[in-house]
Amino acid sequence: MLPRHFLGMSKAIVLIDGGYFNKVLENVFKKPSFSYEKFSDILCQRANCERVRTYYYQCMPYQSNPPTSTESKMYGEMDKFLAYLRRLPRFEIRLGRLQRIGKEFKQKGVDVWFSIDLVRLSCRGAIDKAILVTGDSDFVPAVKTAKEEGVITILYYSKVPPMYVHYELLNACDEKYEVDANIINSSKP
Repeated sequence: MLPRHFLGMSKAIVLIDGGYFNKVLENVFKKPSFSYEKFSDILCQRANCERVRTYYYQCMPYQSNPPTSTESKMYGEMDKFLAYLRRLPRFEIRLGRLQRIGKEFKQKGVDVWFSIDLVRLSCRGAIDKAILVTGDSDFVPAVKTAKEEGVITILYYSKVPPMYVHYELLNACDEKYEVDANIINSSKP
């Protein structure tokens, strides 16, 4: 029996590294009016496939005890944004946690969720293509595993500083495309 993608029924997931993509939207495109649903569908249309689901990976902003007014405001804004995403059809939110290490904050669990979803759905044969929006080389082992399972991996990233993509991730993915103004403008509500 031929694989689904030979029969014209390719199925894909979109995996969005929220921390990375939010920085791209802010630093490169100056926080445009933006529809995540349209964006996901456009990426799938470009890959000639049906979107099964979009996974969005993020951490809630750090909260000290008690939280400052700025921390409370940032937390509330993120909570409202995630509520918007949860209402979109076929969207899943995966939350990690933010850990303070000295004066810096590190995301914990986000890369693990991303990798688990990519590998799990690839190994189940649930998808033919995986569309990644990230720049992080931590995902290279998961990408290689997905490819071994016959999944086509498609990377969308930014070339504009400071949002570079790691060369190991570029080398690991089957197809690579820049998130450009055309894609962003087409994703407006």
